[in-house]
Amino acid sequence: MYDGPAVTQAERRRAWIDSLFVDHAIFRLAWSNVAEVVPGRLWRGNHPTPGRLRRLKRELGLRTVINLRGHRRCGSDALSREEARRLGLVHIDMAFESRGAPHRERILRLHDIWRSVETPAFMHCKSGADRAGLAAGLVHLFDGGTSTQALAELTWRRGHFSRSPTGILDAFFHLYATRAEGRLPFLDWVRDEYDEQALRASFHAGGLATFLNDHVLGRE
Repeated sequence: MYDGPAVTQAERRRAWIDSLFVDHAIFRLAWSNVAEVVPGRLWRGNHPTPGRLRRLKRELGLRTVINLRGHRRCGSDALSREEARRLGLVHIDMAFESRGAPHRERILRLHDIWRSVETPAFMHCKSGADRAGLAAGLVHLFDGGTSTQALAELTWRRGHFSRSPTGILDAFFHLYATRAEGRLPFLDWVRDEYDEQALRASFHAGGLATFLNDHVLGRE
């Protein structure tokens, strides 16, 4: 577990070792699932290497990084945080869970961030599948989109498995669709009616998908 900066050559070397072999960034060197969420304003993806951040800055004019993992004690966090600083990017920690019912306060905080963020922005979790999908779906709903658009951000093509524990994120959007969509604006529902404890109690994941997600892929 790496818990330090990544400024000096020795620090960066240790951070890279941790990032590649402990945080599984060795797979992210070749695999990227960067995708546009809001045209010209917001993209999503897996945890970027410093080189990928530089490309996003160059190709998109990137101004902000939203870290959906929160501040982590790992080399990947240290490297991307330092590279964002070096590139002059705004870096925002906005942690979500991938296996829990979304917290009301965190949904509202992401809404506040989205209203004021400097764009173009890029938001990432570890694999760019679950928390990135949740956040992208929330942004669609913040902007007046539908639950169908939100659910389309949670897809196996980006590594999300709805029958695993991370399927509770799909269940959250389905809950809004069945209980309030067309009757209440999304944020009003979140503030006044959404019951995260009831969602958590009602959701049950499949065994095989859980094994694949948690033990084979080693998801966070």
